Amino acid sequence: MTALLINPIIRIIQTARQFVRPSENAASTKFKSVNQTRSSTMSINIGMSDQQRESIAKGLSQLLANSYTLYLKTHNYHWNVRGPMFHSLHTMFETQYNELALAVDEIAERIRALGFLSPGSYSEFAALSSIKEGDSKNDAHAMIRELVEGQETIVRICREIFPLAEEAADEPTVDLLTIRMKAHEKTAWMLRVLLEK
Repeated sequence: MTALLINPIIRIIQTARQFVRPSENAASTKFKSVNQTRSSTMSINIGMSDQQRESIAKGLSQLLANSYTLYLKTHNYHWNVRGPMFHSLHTMFETQYNELALAVDEIAERIRALGFLSPGSYSEFAALSSIKEGDSKNDAHAMIRELVEGQETIVRICREIFPLAEEAADEPTVDLLTIRMKAHEKTAWMLRVLLEK
């Protein structure tokens, strides 16, 4: 009876070993290095090379870190904005951080779909993000300026990743980047208008 159970298990293990790949050298890209650990030992065959997937995942990890940092900054400013524009900015910042909360989930899940672990700790985000934390003591105009800069930073990161995704025919990432650029460009414009005299 035991032999009947063990033999199929051995066959399953032997079959699974065919899909395990040896470790490869990390792809070099212009994106900051992050522990880009593969999430599976099973081979991924989605029409892109391992190097293409890794390069895109590194870029998306940087996008995720900056998006999350901007989310925290926007939430901070939502809580701490003061002055005559309080109500309109409080509401506007809430809309923006809710949109960013959905975006970070989409970005993280795309990294996972490419076969890599998504960064998810404050230390990883701090190492990967070029957007600085917000200062609660800033006045409303300083908050708006910093949020414009953050939105524009994310657009630039998307544009850096875009050619990598396009070259790899990675349409899901191209679509994600297009959606993110459109959202951040529009938000930057809406914030910028508030600074006009």
